Amino acid sequence: MIDLYGLARPFVFRLDPELAHGLTVKALSTGLVPACRIPNDPRLAVPLADLVFPNPVGIAAGLDKNAEAPDGLLALGYGAVEVGTVTPRPQPGNPKPRLFRLVADRAVVNRFGFNNDGHAAMRARLEARRGRGGLVGVNIGANKDSDDRIADYVAGIRAFADLASWFTVNVSSPNTPGLRDLQARDQLADLLGRVMAARDEIAATGARRVPVLLKIAPDMVDAGLADVAEVALATEVDGLVVSNTTLDRKGLTDAAGARETGGMSGRPLFHRSTVILARMRRLVGRDMPIVGVGGIDSGEAAWEKIAAGANLVQVYSGMVYEGPQLGEKILRHLSARLTRDGLPSIASVVGSRTEVWAARDPDRPE
Repeated sequence: MIDLYGLARPFVFRLDPELAHGLTVKALSTGLVPACRIPNDPRLAVPLADLVFPNPVGIAAGLDKNAEAPDGLLALGYGAVEVGTVTPRPQPGNPKPRLFRLVADRAVVNRFGFNNDGHAAMRARLEARRGRGGLVGVNIGANKDSDDRIADYVAGIRAFADLASWFTVNVSSPNTPGLRDLQARDQLADLLGRVMAARDEIAATGARRVPVLLKIAPDMVDAGLADVAEVALATEVDGLVVSNTTLDRKGLTDAAGARETGGMSGRPLFHRSTVILARMRRLVGRDMPIVGVGGIDSGEAAWEKIAAGANLVQVYSGMVYEGPQLGEKILRHLSARLTRDGLPSIASVVGSRTEVWAARDPDRPE
């Protein structure tokens, strides 16, 4: 595979990071990025509720905030695309600059603050692609100035129930003040109770029962994780996404980048997010689906995240450094590894190293 992005990366990195992001989304929306050249490997298919993901490698929320390029991303071979985070009303987000590359650490810091075009604009775009196929999930959030943030999530369910392959309830962004407070036990129970009730009310009319996932932060202590697991099980949420970006800056070599406020993603997040994922897997048991996110920039990283307990994985910041074909590279690695190890499917890998990862210190990468 010719690494075209490797050749272009020095020029891309001369651009402002947010400008480069916008140009990437535009290129993907117009089909300028070459499509994936490998066929689906049936050993990589993953069922979740009433869905079957053709492979476990998806795009995390944040890359395509406004559903401008889901088809371009699916054409790259990704098994699914999560668009958003979307809020009921459009909002500009935080002041620029708000996206920073930490090249020496292969990391990214952002403080976007849920900048997006709002429900109506995203709905129009998803309506326009209705019938094209492919799994497109919708990540829902709350407006920064909302008087009732839980009502904003319920509004998201109602706005996209006929269009979303699944929903992800995002209460874990560090860039909206007070949002992570919704991860606290009582508030989370209220939030998920109202969200699941809205989903079930729609399904009772004969509509599809859309799966609902919950996305959590990687900075939670064990007691907080236990609370989230208990609420998730009690409300019968359909799965978890572990995790969002981190406020932690331990071990970074880019001192200037480390001083930027916001959530950090990329390679330095891999260890912490994988430990938290494994601990959550141990808490919720084997049956609840978990999507692993954080620091996946290679096939081996994806394999290890799955072994820690993820049924599916998502990438985003890794594409900044590896390019749009990261997914194809990962898929090649996963297939080759299954063949090498004589394993029948990717499902046989899930959780095979949960105890190893759960025993590690999230603050001490090994």
